[in-house]
Amino acid sequence: MDFELSEEQTMLKDSLDRFVRENYEPAKRRALVDSNLGYSKENWALFAEMGWLGLPFSEDSGGFGGSPVETSVLMESFGAGLVLEPYLSTVLLCGKLIEAAGSETQRSEILPAVIGGEMLLALALSEPRSRFNLANVETVAASSTDGFVITGRKTVVSHAASADKLIVSCRTSGAAQDQSGISLFLVDQNVSGLSRKDYRTLDGQRASDLELAGVTVGEDALLGELGGGHAVLEAVIDQATCAICAEAVGAMQAVNEITMEYVKTRQQFGAPIGSNQVIKHRIADMHIAAEQSKSMADMAAMRVDGPPEERRLVTSAAKSKVGEAARFVGEQGIQLHGGIGMTDEYVIGHYYKRLMSIDTVFGNVDFHLRRYSEMT
Repeated sequence: MDFELSEEQTMLKDSLDRFVRENYEPAKRRALVDSNLGYSKENWALFAEMGWLGLPFSEDSGGFGGSPVETSVLMESFGAGLVLEPYLSTVLLCGKLIEAAGSETQRSEILPAVIGGEMLLALALSEPRSRFNLANVETVAASSTDGFVITGRKTVVSHAASADKLIVSCRTSGAAQDQSGISLFLVDQNVSGLSRKDYRTLDGQRASDLELAGVTVGEDALLGELGGGHAVLEAVIDQATCAICAEAVGAMQAVNEITMEYVKTRQQFGAPIGSNQVIKHRIADMHIAAEQSKSMADMAAMRVDGPPEERRLVTSAAKSKVGEAARFVGEQGIQLHGGIGMTDEYVIGHYYKRLMSIDTVFGNVDFHLRRYSEMT
């Protein structure tokens, strides 16, 4: 495989890295984390102006026809800067679901607003007992004369508080863990019967728990085929999983750079601690883990658009390998910084928290190892 970036991809990476340098120094990021919104509207408008919001969408949808490789380049830079804007939830999850399964009306009404930075979306997927099983859906959408009535609970819905619309996975037929019978619905944020509990996650992001108590939506709210939501949901989730693997790679690379600089300057017994042979070996192991993860994430980005079986294999292989490496690199970065690494004021701890959060998104290491073994 050719792992070298093209000229266009290199230009994209340069612009992203420049954005991170200018807008995501630790003090600015901390201010965004502490704000009510949790991210910057000005940054989001800049994303639209730079074309990043339209990057993964086809030209027919009004986007720029970027492949998962370009998305990987973007997410790697976002990971290096611990970017807070809701790119994953709005663009890579909900936007891609609408592009893949939406009607012509839904695509024409929503995608231009997303690409223009005028609309935010959130995916209400997880439930209290669902764990990482996309088919474990207990939220029910019952047919009615006006369309559908949705009843149930959703948990850890990323950036739900700032979303204009939600995409909610519901069961319209079958038992709780059947893959058939799952449907997706577009739900307005201010609809009657929807209540929300907002909170900040461990890594400084925003999330909400939702209660849907008899939420009524019309038939035009159905996204895709009735009862056929699992397949398209799995495909989009796998693509997003490969994207956050790239984000983790960017974060690991940043951890290695920060830690390397620290051990070069931290003096103990009259010499930098980085001159100790044990520390040198540990730094080398951290770099090896990050480089192996980079190779796995790049491979996944190149092959995730393949047939379903190949997509599932490369996604689980990459997520399990990247998850193991992320824990190792993050823990070693904290340990080599000593006590200062545990303080909220120092940046290394924020990288560790984000890496641990990424491990639990769309399935942790154990889940994807089991998924991979079942397929092979």
